[in-house]
Amino acid sequence: MATVTTLRMPGEDKKRSPSRHSITIEKREHVNVLGVTDVISFDEETVIGETEMGVIIIRGVNLHVNRINLESGELSVSGEIDGVAYENSSAGKKSFMGRLFR
Repeated sequence: MATVTTLRMPGEDKKRSPSRHSITIEKREHVNVLGVTDVISFDEETVIGETEMGVIIIRGVNLHVNRINLESGELSVSGEIDGVAYENSSAGKKSFMGRLFR
């Protein structure tokens, strides 16, 4: 089981409530993400969500969203997981949503 634990953005205000963001991948069959603020889209090959750390993209085959709880920030996906990546947003580049709807 691979786990990435709590990550914080550099310069994040310490007075805010602690950021709770983690990703757990179990046997490339299950992905659990904490810190999800929105789910942008999902189908059998891709799940795209907004997290406290940016846009996350989960790719695979026969993906199934088992649980979405935006109040607690939880997302659970099962299937054949091929990859998990973050969408980088840099100054001067179009945002993920901007490129998605061009």
